[in-house]
Amino acid sequence: MERLWHIGEGLSFLVAPAGRLTSHKGGAPVYLLGLYGKFRLRVEEGEWHSCRAAVIPPGLRHELDFGGEPVAALYLEPQTGGIETLARLLPGSRDLGGARIGNGGNISFLRTLYETRPEELGAALADLIGYSRRLALPDGSDPRLNRIFEYLHLHAGELAPAAHIAESVRLSSSRLQHLFTQHAGVPFRYYRAWTRLRAAMREIAKGTTFTSAAHESGYVDSAHFAHDFRRMFGSTATLTLRPHLPVRRSGNPPVARAVCPVRSAAARKIP
Repeated sequence: MERLWHIGEGLSFLVAPAGRLTSHKGGAPVYLLGLYGKFRLRVEEGEWHSCRAAVIPPGLRHELDFGGEPVAALYLEPQTGGIETLARLLPGSRDLGGARIGNGGNISFLRTLYETRPEELGAALADLIGYSRRLALPDGSDPRLNRIFEYLHLHAGELAPAAHIAESVRLSSSRLQHLFTQHAGVPFRYYRAWTRLRAAMREIAKGTTFTSAAHESGYVDSAHFAHDFRRMFGSTATLTLRPHLPVRRSGNPPVARAVCPVRSAAARKIP
């Protein structure tokens, strides 16, 4: 099966076969969809449940078992939309220890995108999220936090202290930590680690080696990158991102690369 990545501004999308993912906590909310069948999920140390789709908030420890079948995973950054936005993709869902599970939710749409229209992937995902945001609750985000989210993604390899970033938007460090956890769903340091991991994945999508991608994204070495990947995805980076398997790319025949839009230049400081 061809793998498909799209690492864009404010969201990440991956289609790939997957097996058993051990206990882990994500750094951003994710919508998971079994493209051709159900998968199993358990939250914390609870019982296993079978479902076709799930929305899992960041910071919620869980395990997954896809049985080697293909899964679509859509991660959404806080400035793009929160957990409520993804929940709208799964109507008729029920709660499972903080996650939402169900047996429907844009199955045909995402499967068709993967199978027949990959060249339209970025625009189609943007339309899907835009529509879902309009259905979700009113946006109660703090513009200061949105500036911080943007800064962290643009400078993922930098490890600026929380106090320094808080001062740049005229917040105390403690107030920043409180607002950050409230809005992002995970503490500041955990989300900063997520942005750095995402930056490394962006480099790998361009064809960069794991070691070089880790260094370019601010990791001391590839071992630290591997550690972060496992704790946030429940699998090894080499297994999930194997570069020798074909990855479908927009408008081209399958090649061992990924859909990865080039990010525009931005200012080095938070405005």
